[in-house]
Amino acid sequence: MSGEDFDSRASRLCNWGRWGPDDELGTVNFITDRKVAEAAALVRRGQIFALGIPLDESGPQQGRSGRFNPIHFMTALPAEHVLPDGTGTGDDVIVLPTQSATQWDSLAHKSHRGMLYGGRPHEMVAGDGAGVNSIQAVSGRMVTRGVLADMPGFRGAGALVPGEEITASDLSAVLRHQGTDAGEGDILLVRTGHMDRCRRDRWRGYYDAAPGLGVDTLDWIHERRLAGVAADTGAVEVRPSRVPGVRSPFHVLALVYMGLLIGEIFDLEALSAACRADGVYDFQLAGPPLPIGGGVASPVNPYAIR
Repeated sequence: MSGEDFDSRASRLCNWGRWGPDDELGTVNFITDRKVAEAAALVRRGQIFALGIPLDESGPQQGRSGRFNPIHFMTALPAEHVLPDGTGTGDDVIVLPTQSATQWDSLAHKSHRGMLYGGRPHEMVAGDGAGVNSIQAVSGRMVTRGVLADMPGFRGAGALVPGEEITASDLSAVLRHQGTDAGEGDILLVRTGHMDRCRRDRWRGYYDAAPGLGVDTLDWIHERRLAGVAADTGAVEVRPSRVPGVRSPFHVLALVYMGLLIGEIFDLEALSAACRADGVYDFQLAGPPLPIGGGVASPVNPYAIR
């Protein structure tokens, strides 16, 4: 893709002003009250699948971009802080980058040519956090219909090949094979098998070449008015980039121009097994981020409820 093609796609996908000049929700605007009610009707068996990885030092971070795995320590032990009535108290602390484990990106996570989503200057993200487009804006809106696209299940493989690009036609094909579709207000969860493979090898190669979505899938997502997309990889998009000179083209187009919610490091293995077992690939998805004022991302433990 040339720079001119990239600019053309950015213009075509741009949602700036679509929901008014002060909008900070982006495509989360597609999650309406009616959509939430419809998603609740998808709970048929009472099965709950937690899609977040543990917040501990066993995670995938190896120091890139200043990120590290969560650090947990105790500040009070019940055996040492005992009241005269015999009550002991334990307190603890967790320290983590907001993008070290399963997480949502906010629309302040990326800028392009000095601009954030909505045409705001990137200086609005400063040392005290995001003055606009923070993750707090969507913290009360993240319950909707989720749809799983199980790419390895469709292809009869354990996992996609590192660096393999998923195209728009691939997404259409896997959903057609599964007998489902994704539409307005839905969040698409894309399983590649990459997490399962890398985690069994102490996360080796997780952030190197990785399977993921190509930029042409954004037209597909835009046409269907999806609220968001998440995957079991560390970037959702294919690595390395297929766009010369742009390291994260999917992120730039999705976050800066579309205002599309992106979720990363989602554990989809148990959910995909259940979906394959009964052939039902949609469910209620509840994944509210923490209301971090000024946050450019948030850890999350999303639930797929079937």
